[in-house]
Amino acid sequence: MRALVFDGTTVKYRGFQPDPVAGAGEALVQVHLAGICHTDLEIAQGYMGFTGILGHEFVGTVRHCADDKWLGQRVVGEINCVCSKCDMCQQGLSTHCRQRRVLGILNHDGAFADYLVLPVRNLHVVPENVRDEEAVFVEPLAAAVQVLRQVPVDRRSKVTILGDGRLGQLVAQVLQRTGCQPLLVGRHTGKLAVADRLGIRTILDAELTVRRDQDVVVDCTGRAAGLERALALVRPRGTIVLKTTVAAGQPLNLAPLVIDEITLLGSRCGPFREAIGLLAQRQVDVTGLIARRVRIDAAEGLFAGAALRDTLKVIITFDR
Repeated sequence: MRALVFDGTTVKYRGFQPDPVAGAGEALVQVHLAGICHTDLEIAQGYMGFTGILGHEFVGTVRHCADDKWLGQRVVGEINCVCSKCDMCQQGLSTHCRQRRVLGILNHDGAFADYLVLPVRNLHVVPENVRDEEAVFVEPLAAAVQVLRQVPVDRRSKVTILGDGRLGQLVAQVLQRTGCQPLLVGRHTGKLAVADRLGIRTILDAELTVRRDQDVVVDCTGRAAGLERALALVRPRGTIVLKTTVAAGQPLNLAPLVIDEITLLGSRCGPFREAIGLLAQRQVDVTGLIARRVRIDAAEGLFAGAALRDTLKVIITFDR
């Protein structure tokens, strides 16, 4: 099969990578589309110390599985492969499984390949009215929905989202559904225009008046400096939600967290069923976020330097 493999130094295209083999309780999935995430770019810079096939956002078709009911099903898949036995799993916190492997991120080859393997219990069938170009967004959309599972937001809440990239745009759409009027802050007029068309308030970061009056600030910048910016905006006893993962940090004064009693939350994976429901009901618009489609055999160069830092979603295709 074809695959994009990170060897610890560079991402390389390989045209003859061995096909994965599904074990007991697993399914072999042929990938239709895969989305490039900021985390993939950070892994290519050394984040997580991962080596292997990158990618965790995908839609595909089950080609082999011991359970015949899955054969031929169009699916997306949760990225955490868990043990179901440890204390975290037993407490219903399986995304934090002590033994977890994570698709394309931690000890498990990912979705930038013709085929991938996942446990059957990770799979979700894609409704017929959700196109591949929409289904490939299920994983990041679920991560956006997770914010509302962690922080109460209603129409009275003052909310700012930092970062006008893929995830920031999805978080803004999800939070907008609560009735609040989130403000999306970014550095790119073209990206902000996408949110403008959906009725989301936007502003360039350079034009933002800093007032420490926000109930919730969500950092989707993908930069280590995002937390510092969030601290400048959140009110005392407000909440900062971190969605950013970066390979390296920088010195930061954390005293305001204590002095102003700010709640700092990490936020990661979210509910797939709810994300699929939002897509099926046309409650969010994701296809407007697709900036480019690139064949897998032409995608190697996308991971060099800052090639994707200022673009919205890039989709890898597997047509021959």
